Amino acid sequence: MNTLDQAKNLPLDPGVYIFLNKNNEILYIGRATSLRRRVLQYFRKDIDLRIGEMVSLASKIKHQQTATVLEAIILEANLIKKHWPKYNVKDKDGRSFIYIVFPKTDFPKPIVVRGRELKNFPASAAKIFGPYQSLTLVRGALKVIRRIFPYSTCTFTGKPCFNYQTGTCPGVCVGAISKQDYQKNINNIILLLKGEKNKLLKKLVKENPIAALALKHFQDVTLITREDFGVEDQKFNRIEGYDISHFAGKEVYGSMVVFTGGKPDTSQYRLFKIKTVTNNDLDALKEMIERRLKHTEWPKPDLILIDGGKPQVDYIFKVIEQQQVAVPLLGISKLYGDRLVFPPKSKSTFKDLAETIKRTLQAVRDEAHRFANRARSRRYFKDSFNR
Repeated sequence: MNTLDQAKNLPLDPGVYIFLNKNNEILYIGRATSLRRRVLQYFRKDIDLRIGEMVSLASKIKHQQTATVLEAIILEANLIKKHWPKYNVKDKDGRSFIYIVFPKTDFPKPIVVRGRELKNFPASAAKIFGPYQSLTLVRGALKVIRRIFPYSTCTFTGKPCFNYQTGTCPGVCVGAISKQDYQKNINNIILLLKGEKNKLLKKLVKENPIAALALKHFQDVTLITREDFGVEDQKFNRIEGYDISHFAGKEVYGSMVVFTGGKPDTSQYRLFKIKTVTNNDLDALKEMIERRLKHTEWPKPDLILIDGGKPQVDYIFKVIEQQQVAVPLLGISKLYGDRLVFPPKSKSTFKDLAETIKRTLQAVRDEAHRFANRARSRRYFKDSFNR
């Protein structure tokens, strides 16, 4: 089987892929949100000359699936460190790679550095992880990790920092955590960066069940990059995802998130305070969609995605029709294992295309939910603080 056929048989899941030559020598190691779609991009006619050379030398493609994008990033770094493949380092002398450093201090915090800066951190005085290939991804990964295992970037001042108020700082600034308890969090991060997630989960189940649950179910949509998406996604260049969030029917908010070219476009996110309804999520969604579609100065969506099944999709489909706007609508139903739900009389080509980007759609749905809850919580915190 040639390498193109091997690529076509890869799974659609996250993971790490490895190109090998006829002598079984590793040429290149990469990571992907969707292994099949990412690796197939290497066979395009407009591929970079250096990568084209690598692909022409490859005779085998191996892969290792991971449960999340974050785990793929960590595994990729550990494998590159172990093998230093030719085409990973051909244009990088090792000094440009990204590393995460934990200095051995009372309250260590992760520091992101380039390879050329490692001379400032001797191994005896720091724990070092990498090499990683993208500064943006490393910073995104640390943000994801920090939501599960908070760490401080502040020092003791006696006053709570902003991150302490949002739950991503354990309170070094106000003396709310001991050196020993803080180090436990750092040790958990270190286990994760070593690629020992299963060992970490077993440890957390006994010590911190809430953190164990968070680690199992966290969303790492912020780590999805443009290169993870293929031609199919460009048919839906602008995808808008919607969700409703509230406190027991009060303080109802609707969130709109936007993915452009397969990547979260946070500058386009919008939060709607629902004005006309309280205890009805569907009517709240109706109000939000109607208000959004009146903003004709905003870019027109190529696809609207809602979290719901057939009743929700049929209802919102009529809302969009009444606004006399031609925008494709799609639902995704958790109740039936994230099944895609289509409006009446949807064409088979639309259905087939939507199925090819299901992972993207799941990411949009999850991001809309996260943004709605986060924005609502911040407003609630602000309102409570000002009472």
